Amino acid sequence: MIVDVHPAILLLVGGLLLAVLPGRLRQFWLVALPVLSLVNVSGLEVGTKVNYEYMGLELLPLNAGKLNLLFVYLFHVAAILGSIYALQLKDRVQLVAGAMYAGSAVGVALSGDLLTLFIFWELLAVTSVFLIWARKSKSSGACGVRYLMMHIFSGLLLLAGAAFQYADTGSLTLTQLDLEGIGPWCIFLAIGIKCAFPFFHTWLVDSYPEGTPTGTVLLSAFTTKAAVCILAQTFVGTWILIPIGATMAMFPIFYAVIENDLRKVLGYSMINQIGFMVVGIGIGTEMAVNGAVAHAFNDVIFKGLLFMSMGAVLYRTGKINGSELGGLYKSMPMTTVFCIIGAASISAFPLFSGFVSKSMVMTAVGMEGHTVVWLLLLFASAGVFHHAGIKIPFFAFFAHDSGIRCKEAPWNMLLAMGIAAGLCIFNGIFPTAWLYPHLPNPVEYEPYTVTHVITQTQILFFSALAFAGLMLLKIYPPELKSVNLDVDWFYRKGARAFYRPMDKSLNGINAYVADLVAVRGMARLGEFSRNAPAEILGSLLVPIWMLCRLKPDEIADRKEMLVLRAKRGAFPVGITACLAVMMLAIVYLVALSE
Repeated sequence: MIVDVHPAILLLVGGLLLAVLPGRLRQFWLVALPVLSLVNVSGLEVGTKVNYEYMGLELLPLNAGKLNLLFVYLFHVAAILGSIYALQLKDRVQLVAGAMYAGSAVGVALSGDLLTLFIFWELLAVTSVFLIWARKSKSSGACGVRYLMMHIFSGLLLLAGAAFQYADTGSLTLTQLDLEGIGPWCIFLAIGIKCAFPFFHTWLVDSYPEGTPTGTVLLSAFTTKAAVCILAQTFVGTWILIPIGATMAMFPIFYAVIENDLRKVLGYSMINQIGFMVVGIGIGTEMAVNGAVAHAFNDVIFKGLLFMSMGAVLYRTGKINGSELGGLYKSMPMTTVFCIIGAASISAFPLFSGFVSKSMVMTAVGMEGHTVVWLLLLFASAGVFHHAGIKIPFFAFFAHDSGIRCKEAPWNMLLAMGIAAGLCIFNGIFPTAWLYPHLPNPVEYEPYTVTHVITQTQILFFSALAFAGLMLLKIYPPELKSVNLDVDWFYRKGARAFYRPMDKSLNGINAYVADLVAVRGMARLGEFSRNAPAEILGSLLVPIWMLCRLKPDEIADRKEMLVLRAKRGAFPVGITACLAVMMLAIVYLVALSE
C-alpha cells in the first residue's frame, strides 16, 4: 500500500476534512479521497493480515482475503460514484457522513475478528443515519430513529454473540460458524437484521426512501452488502439460509407491484436481489458462493444506477410517486436511457451485468437438486422484470404525461450514472475480464450458452407480455396515493395495542407513586423538617403521657399544642431545659457504650 494505514481509517479521517474545506477544494477532495483510497488498497496483496494484541485479546483488524478484497473494491467504486453524484451538494453533514459511511463498510469487509467487526458494524449505523435525517422532514426524522434503533440492536446482538463465542472457544476470530449455541445464533440474527431478513426488513423500505437523493444512493450500496460479505464468511452452507433467501426473493414482488413510491419499489427490489445472494450462500458450493458474491457486486452498481436515476427525478421535480410522474423522457432523455440500462441489468437481460451473476446462483441451485427453490427463483426473476425492469422506467418516464417539464439532471449526476451504466454493460459483456477472476473461488461457468440465452429471453418476453396484458385489461394495480403497511401492520397496530394497556397500568402506577412521593410525601417531609424538634419531643413524650393514663385524644391535643408552640417559639423554659438534659444523657450513654 502507498500509505501504511488501515484503508478504513483513511476514509474515516479523510472524511472529516470535508467539514472544514472550502468550496472547490471540498469538491476536489470529495472525489479524490475515495480515488486515492482505491489506489492505496489496490496494492494490498491477497492474504495480507495484520495481527494486534489488546488487553490479552488476539485481534485481526485487517484480513485481506480474496472475498474481502472484492467487497473493498466494490465499496470504493460505490464511494467514487456517490461522490461524483454529490458534487453539487453543499450540506457538509451529508458529505462527511457519506465518506465515513464508506470507510465503515470497508472496515467491516476487512475485519478478521468479532471485536473489530463490532466497532465498524456500529459505525455503519451511526454514520448512515445522518443521510436519512439530512432530508429534515418529520417522516425522515422518525424513520431515522427507527433505523438507528434496529441497527444498534443488531450491534448489541453481535457484541453478545462475540462474548458468548469468546467464552466458548477462547477466540474472537471471524470464521465459519455453525448454528449451535447462543453465540452463533446472536451473530446470525445480527447479520440477518442488516441483510433485511423477513420480518426484519421494514427498516430498509421505511428509511431508504426517506433519505436525500444523494443519501439514498449511498445507503443502497453499503449496509446490506457489508452484511452479505460477513454472511459469506461465517454461515456458508447453512441450510436455513435457503428458505430465508427464497422468501426474500419472493415476497417483495407483491409489495413492489402495489407500491406508489418508486424509491420504495427499489427498496423492495433490493430485498429481492439480496434473497438470491442469501440462497447462494446457503447452498454453499463454490459456484453458488461465487454467484452470490458476483451478484452482490453487480447489484451495487445497477441498483445504485436506478437509485441515482430516481434521485435525479426527485431532485428536478420534487416528486417520486408514480401517480404524480410520467412523460419525463421529454425533459430528461439521458436520465431515461441510464434508467433503462439499470432496469435491463437488474432484469438480467443478456449483455447486461445481472445476466452473468444471477444465473450463476440459479445454476448452482439446480445442480444441487433444489427444484422447488429453483422454480421460486425463476418466478422471482420474472417478477423483478415487472416491478424494477418495467414499472420504474415506465411510470417515471413514460405512462401518462404528467405535464411536468424540467431540466435534465445536473452534469455530475449524469456523469455518475454514465459510469455506472458503462460498468453494467462491461460486466455483462466481459465478465471474465475482471469480475470472474476476482471471485473467491475458481470460476468454471459460461453464462453465454445458447440454452441460457434463449431461456432467459423467453422469461423476459413472457413477463413483458404479461405486464402489457394486465395494463390493457386494467388489471395491473394502479399507482394510487396510499400507504403500504407491509408487516408494519404488526408494528403499528400491535405496538398500539401493547401501548394502551401498558399506558393505563404502568403509567397509572407511575402517576400514583409520583403523587405519593413527590407531592404528598415531599409535603409531609417538608412539614416534618420545619417542626422536627417538636415532632421528636412529642414522640418521646407519648410513652410518658400514656403512663400518666391520658386518653388518646388528650395525647393528640398535647402533641398538637407542642407543635404549635414550636412554630411560635413559645416553649416554656422548663421543657427546654428538660429536653436539653435528656439529649445530654443520650449523648453520654452513647459515649459510654463506645
